[in-house]
Amino acid sequence: MKEELIVKAYEVAKERYAAIGMDTDKAMDALQKVQLSLHCWQADDVTGFESAGELTGGIQATGNYPGKARNIEELRQDVLKAASYIPGNHRLNLHEIYGDFGGQFVDRDQVEPKHFESWMQWAAEHNMKLDFNSTSFSHPKSGSLSLSNPDKSIRDFWIEHTKRCRAIAEEMGKRQGDPCIMNLWIHDGSKDITVNRMKYREILKNSLDEIFATEYKNMKDCVESKVFGIGLESYTVGSSDFYTAYGASHNKIVTLDTGHFHPTESVADKLSSLLLFIPEVMLHVSRPVRWDSDHVTIMNDDTLDLCKEIVRCDALDRVHIGLDYFDASINRIGAYVIGSRATQKCMLQALLEPLDTLRKYEANDQGFERLALLEEAKSLPWNAVWDMFCLKNNVPVGEEFIAEVEKYEAEVTSKRN
Repeated sequence: MKEELIVKAYEVAKERYAAIGMDTDKAMDALQKVQLSLHCWQADDVTGFESAGELTGGIQATGNYPGKARNIEELRQDVLKAASYIPGNHRLNLHEIYGDFGGQFVDRDQVEPKHFESWMQWAAEHNMKLDFNSTSFSHPKSGSLSLSNPDKSIRDFWIEHTKRCRAIAEEMGKRQGDPCIMNLWIHDGSKDITVNRMKYREILKNSLDEIFATEYKNMKDCVESKVFGIGLESYTVGSSDFYTAYGASHNKIVTLDTGHFHPTESVADKLSSLLLFIPEVMLHVSRPVRWDSDHVTIMNDDTLDLCKEIVRCDALDRVHIGLDYFDASINRIGAYVIGSRATQKCMLQALLEPLDTLRKYEANDQGFERLALLEEAKSLPWNAVWDMFCLKNNVPVGEEFIAEVEKYEAEVTSKRN
């Protein structure tokens, strides 16, 4: 009976949207092609499989909800369980510390594609493409500076690490027949006043030039800024201005993390500027709350505006969407599902926006009509289209996934402690 109600509600919604010139079937087809890059670190609080030490380098996972993944098998199991509740076919984003090291310690300047062989096989078996990240935090040589460190021995260690990560990403892309996007983010900065900002940024630029000297065909580089990290509040070497300039001048993808900007900044507004000067943009979607940038994504104005701007820029094929939050205070699989589905809901609303009519109003200086239609579009029955999208993808509709996640917790994750 519920399926019948979903279909009936969708037919009404389809007619309602058709009245303003929008095709709901086309919107669902477009959403089906949008792949999220699910972040592996939500399942285990950014611990990885290299060591059991605490996080360092300006980041922190908060909370101690029971049942986190303790090894590579449990993490993979959790990722697949989360993906089973998310409509569509998505990617998996790995940090270097999630390699399959076989119980042996492999320092980060020695990592090789063989340490991700089992990941590549697993991904192929489950039709899940891989993305990748170098890992500069939580290491004895992290300190406050890595690629911008004046100490050549430290700097060379991280340069070699990042070069090897690019080689791993290249192998991943080659094996999966689709470019692996490798993100470069470092925590480098200072807790207090810095009087030689130029020096560290010049060192970072030179390190990046050395890292990117080798060109690859099966991977794509992206560089990510941040406002600050814990214990590094006063100065960030790889700032937004730095990486925007570097990306534009070196034809690199720039990563915009929605939690890495000042609260009053609009990340959505940055897209149209960046896309004029760089080939593509990578998004890390999270939810900032005061100083913490990594709360679970929800369907709020910031995420909705971001998705609308992607569509308005006609950039669905140039903007890659990844998630980047780690909430250890609630069920981790549930956090995956909430954030992923919230992002998809925002994208669906963006795809259903009557853009042609709105642009016509704008071109004719019909400000009243534009604002009125924008407001009325907010209350159109997009949720009925979302329910149909979930139904077509054979995933739980509405709140049904809550009970499923609770069942998995009772049967699996609760028994890990």
